[in-house]
Amino acid sequence: MTTVKQKNPSITTLLSIGGGNQDSMVLSLMANSSVGRKSFIDSSIKMARSYSFQGLDLSWVFPNTGSDMNNMALLLEEWRVSVESEAKGSSQPQLILTAVAGFSPVIKNVSYPVDSMQKNLNWINIVAQNYYNPSWENITGPRAALHDPASHINTADGIRAWIYRGLSANKLVLGLPFFGSGWTLQNSQNNGIGALVTGPATGRFFLEKGNIPYKNIKQLFIQRYRAAVKYNSIYVMNYCFNGSTWIGFDGVEAVETKVSYAKEMGLLGYHVLEVTDDDNWELSLSAGRN
Repeated sequence: MTTVKQKNPSITTLLSIGGGNQDSMVLSLMANSSVGRKSFIDSSIKMARSYSFQGLDLSWVFPNTGSDMNNMALLLEEWRVSVESEAKGSSQPQLILTAVAGFSPVIKNVSYPVDSMQKNLNWINIVAQNYYNPSWENITGPRAALHDPASHINTADGIRAWIYRGLSANKLVLGLPFFGSGWTLQNSQNNGIGALVTGPATGRFFLEKGNIPYKNIKQLFIQRYRAAVKYNSIYVMNYCFNGSTWIGFDGVEAVETKVSYAKEMGLLGYHVLEVTDDDNWELSLSAGRN
């Protein structure tokens, strides 16, 4: 981080703890006791200061129970108090506190602690993806739909729900996936949204569960294999197909539309997952142009 700051002194760096591949029970057990929370808080602050981070991000992506949510509220309250106290004692700028949360304030009929998040966090990074997944769907679909006229499982409805529950729009940061999802079509002639599939796409260009970085979509399937590319303005998504392989993703059109939406809604900004999946900064630059 010291090297990054030397090359780019204007950037702000945060240490993110957890993540989508983290066992949710680890954070659940930590937050379930005052001793566990204090140990986590003290060690996170110490590490942030030791490596010159300006803030901390809690990436507890899948809190599953009402108890988890209540404990998250306590954790955020105690974290904020400790961060304020540490800044006064060290005469350093107060650390930023953020968290990752699902597209909606309610998951599995359990609500996030919105009041505590509003009070104690500088902002919330919204995971606006994974609405359709090749691992469990039998049709192609919009994995990161901004709108969906047939379902409430979409980004715009989720953002409205967060704001309705009391979270300020200017504390919401919209997630932009820089990767796509690949399916294997049952019939290559039936290749639109909602086409029947046999499962995730496979092959050396695909990661687990049919995921594929945007740079591979662009360089291999579109440029090398001449895959047909479409844009759907209803869902705000791109997709391409070649033979029996179908890939849904956010291309330049989708990214620009989503960034415009974030500005119209008064959101704080956007975050991407992940920047190394971009193709020669194409999506990053298209987002920045808006």
